[in-house]
Amino acid sequence: RMHCGNVMKPSLKDNSGSHGSPTSGMLHGIFFSCNTEFNTGQPPQDSPYGRYRFQIPAQRLFNPNTNLYFADFYCMYTAYHYVVLVLAPKGRERLPQLDISSNKFLTCCVEEGELVYRHAQDSILEVIYTEPVDLSLGVLGEISGHQLMSLSTANAKKDPSCKTCNISVGR
Repeated sequence: RMHCGNVMKPSLKDNSGSHGSPTSGMLHGIFFSCNTEFNTGQPPQDSPYGRYRFQIPAQRLFNPNTNLYFADFYCMYTAYHYVVLVLAPKGRERLPQLDISSNKFLTCCVEEGELVYRHAQDSILEVIYTEPVDLSLGVLGEISGHQLMSLSTANAKKDPSCKTCNISVGR
């Protein structure tokens, strides 16, 4: 907060994830988890990301003035897959763009005058937000559950038997 004027600044994406991801070592952004508990809609009590959580209302980052892009998708060798999306202001078309109101991962729709958000429950979902974020727009707090082991995705490899990831084995 002191060194960056109360702003979280984008940093270069590392080489974690799929080996062919076009964002690795190329895209600057801030990483946010989008996962929520299915029964409450709140962030999980436990976290693999550390003891502290910066929580910001979705509409501050994702709204009709934002473009949503597909960046990465790979196996976690479980029932879940890891999905990385990019949120950027309109005008940055360098990745496959998703329709913000209709896609399989993360949506933003106006219903009865309110923004409504939905996300896939069968994926570990992260977004990379490409712009600086003013820390006063959110809340920093300690997680209420356990700090889980890291979900390291370094050297992520596709499961050759996965029918979701590999077109050649079942689709």
